[in-house]
Amino acid sequence: MNAAARPELSIVIPAYNEARRLPESFARLQAYLLKQPFAYEVLVVDDGSTDTTSAVVKAWMGRWSRLRLLQEPHRGKGAAVRAGVLAARGAWIALADADFSMPVEEFDLFTEDTLGAYDIAIASREAHGARRYGEPIYRHLLGRVFNRVTQALAVPGIEDTQCGFKRMRREVAQDLCLHQTLPGWGFDVELLYIARLRGYQLREVPISWYYMKGSRIHPLRDSVAMFRDVLTIRYNALRRRYTRRIIPLPTISEVALPDPADPDGDISGVTINALGAASMWD
Repeated sequence: MNAAARPELSIVIPAYNEARRLPESFARLQAYLLKQPFAYEVLVVDDGSTDTTSAVVKAWMGRWSRLRLLQEPHRGKGAAVRAGVLAARGAWIALADADFSMPVEEFDLFTEDTLGAYDIAIASREAHGARRYGEPIYRHLLGRVFNRVTQALAVPGIEDTQCGFKRMRREVAQDLCLHQTLPGWGFDVELLYIARLRGYQLREVPISWYYMKGSRIHPLRDSVAMFRDVLTIRYNALRRRYTRRIIPLPTISEVALPDPADPDGDISGVTINALGAASMWD
């Protein structure tokens, strides 16, 4: 796709076994986007689902030309997000959960007309003015404990790292994802840590959020995994992994990405396709 035809907004939706919830989410999202004046694309990244997620997306693609599907092996939400960001073509890239627990109408809160200039805006269930509906108390308490740990060790001042909706400039999103090492739930904290390191302008936006049954997060198991991920981020920072910067370029698209299982691995190979990034060390 050439620059003139590039959509203004790409919405990346990581999905693992979401065949049941996607049709309702697509209906809500399509109804909202059809009213918008800008060009867009919706990219679903199937993270190796074992249900009919890909079949549901393909069926919708027949009647929604702006919908795309990327099928990946099952590696985790963070890996799916990274694949989607690097495949997205929009000037802005938004990340959204498949259940759209943040109503699609809240997208209007994330425009530059509303927020002013920024590089990254993240939806927040904890910022002043935010509202939560229907969330079990134990989930909220676990979330607050995790947030206190992440603020102490990685991203002080950010009240909600884990809310699924984030909107970023394309070049910023690609820079962050090219440096990302965590394939699982802790990827949000890692991206925000790198963003702070880079000095990107970040906005935390209060939203209305509705708890949806069927969440993929296991409160105890995944909380332990995310705590471990925060420690990994600190270890990576001490090893200066995030300061060995990859430089995005407009003519080459995909970098040989770091293996999440090898945090000390180097990135040296460069391949070319349609995504728009290359790399070299500072």
